Amino acid sequence: MLITGPSGCGKSTIAHCINGLIPGSFPGEIKGKLLVDGKEPKKAGVFGMSKKVGTVLQDTDGQFIGLTVAEDLAFALENDALPQEEIFQKVNRAADIVEMRNFLDHAPGELSGGQKQRVSMGGVLVDDVKILLFDEPLANLDPATGKRTIDLIERIRQKQDVTVVIIEHRLEDVLYRDVDRIVVMREGEIAADESPDRLLCTDLLEKEGVREPLYIAALKHAGAVLKPEDHPQHIETMNLLPYREQVRSWFARTKEPAAKTLGEPVLEVRDLTFSYTQGTPVLSHVSFGIREGEMVSIVGKNGAGKSTLSALICGFLQPDAGKILLEGKDIAPLTVKERGEKIGLVMQSPNQMISKPMIMDEVGLGLFVRGVPEKERTERVLKTLKICGLYPYRNWPVSALSFGQKKRVSIASILVMNPKILILDEPTAGQDYRHYTEIMEFLKKLNEQMGLTILMITHDMHLMLEYTDRALVLADGTLLADEKPAAVLSDEELSEKAYLKKTSLYDLAVRCGIDDPTAFSERFIACERALREGGQNR
Repeated sequence: MLITGPSGCGKSTIAHCINGLIPGSFPGEIKGKLLVDGKEPKKAGVFGMSKKVGTVLQDTDGQFIGLTVAEDLAFALENDALPQEEIFQKVNRAADIVEMRNFLDHAPGELSGGQKQRVSMGGVLVDDVKILLFDEPLANLDPATGKRTIDLIERIRQKQDVTVVIIEHRLEDVLYRDVDRIVVMREGEIAADESPDRLLCTDLLEKEGVREPLYIAALKHAGAVLKPEDHPQHIETMNLLPYREQVRSWFARTKEPAAKTLGEPVLEVRDLTFSYTQGTPVLSHVSFGIREGEMVSIVGKNGAGKSTLSALICGFLQPDAGKILLEGKDIAPLTVKERGEKIGLVMQSPNQMISKPMIMDEVGLGLFVRGVPEKERTERVLKTLKICGLYPYRNWPVSALSFGQKKRVSIASILVMNPKILILDEPTAGQDYRHYTEIMEFLKKLNEQMGLTILMITHDMHLMLEYTDRALVLADGTLLADEKPAAVLSDEELSEKAYLKKTSLYDLAVRCGIDDPTAFSERFIACERALREGGQNR
């Protein structure tokens, strides 16, 4: 079962009720009755429910206990004081199920995002639980690893005969494998409880702020009225015959989007090489250029070197070889502080950046450190808060803001420095579709109205398609491609190498007999943008 809905609708609260954290750790008023495998969570407690429900958190690092994978898998068994021989047997069995047998002596911190997810699954499977509960399992994974995770969850469900409950915003990625039911939440209530085939034929997901699968949105753009009997849950097996001509006709009457006018080169990376450990390069001979006013995505599998690249550009790390040029000048002599006046980095979580309790103080901190006079500092902070839509909250404490608003505060604290380039690490991770759109439209406005050059490290293929002009594709420390996003996601071989996911728009175009899937994807994205900006209905 998949539970979805906008942020704050009650998804995680339901999860906390199921695994006993409510009322065990989060007290409150409870009415009605809840039974989990015949037990009442409030009576069984968190420990009692852990024998019935295995919870895998979004932040896997927050779930590790042991110093090695084997120790971590054995934790619950050691708690139960089982004989050592039985512990070894159960740990090996769980490691085999999640395909981590060869990593038992590795430290969890050494693992990739997908491997960490597998260890977390193994840690709850050792208890022979009846329910596996996943809270946003795909949020921090590259697209291909996300697919493998969903595939593994399905295999475990079949082998272990367990019930699986997934809470997730990335609907299309979860639907990579069969889902029996989708529960859509709205302000603490159930807005829908339907099979995927029935739900995808309605407009409920769009109304509730949940992103529809791209191929479903494209079919609706073409004027198709979907029917459950055509099984729209999977683009690979959906019956497209009734809609084929509508899609072809839509493609024929739409125009290619106009090319964006760009400025002079602003950032150039030449033959960049870097290693954390001598002889093991994380980046190897990477070269590319960025023009003023571009929005560029940096994509690739977990561990490909994306964050390392941003750290090198910002000066947190020094390259082994190669150069980085800003406006034609080598920035090697510049300190982190000096680079920060031209290049701003916004981390994935605003909590990693925010250090002052009040919004005005936080946004003005960089200016304060640089000795900007108070009058000028206040003027620049207020101006930036207006640009970021935060002016009404200027005297608020940061703690009173939502996650999305905190994200804006962290962006404002960089913008106030008037940088030439803004680098964002996973700007929309864990955001529902409404907050995703809010943040991305805000960044697009900064790009268009202020001419700000933006680089985004992302695993979100929809973001890459809809908002960026180019995609830099990294894999195993090398630059595999520097292409238009639609071209990248229409290349099966490239997507496989970089652990990306070929867009479902490509599959839709091919199955409808359209010979230019890249153009089809680009026209769909242009159509989405026009509808959003014009406020039209489909």
